[in-house]
Amino acid sequence: MRGSNFVSFLTVQGFFIGIVFGILKSDSPESLLGFVVLITFFFYLFAHLCVGFFFQTLSLKTTSFQKASHEHNLDLFVREINKREQFIDAFYIHKAELLDDEGRGRE
Repeated sequence: MRGSNFVSFLTVQGFFIGIVFGILKSDSPESLLGFVVLITFFFYLFAHLCVGFFFQTLSLKTTSFQKASHEHNLDLFVREINKREQFIDAFYIHKAELLDDEGRGRE
């Protein structure tokens, strides 16, 4: 179904729903006309909104996930984190040895 056909279909549905609602809720011909126009206009805008979102999702291009590139980057990050952890561990071990040596020297 083309977009214009969908808009026309929903607009006509809104027109008839507006007539039914207007007959049930209106007290005068002016309010009947107001209900019909407002409800038809709402359905018209809603149809354009739906068609716009539909065509926007159709135009999205699918891209393949670059698995090799992401795995390479993740491996690089893991290596960097491991290097930093080893450096921090060595620093704390060295600091603990210095504090331990200072404590022995006082005894």
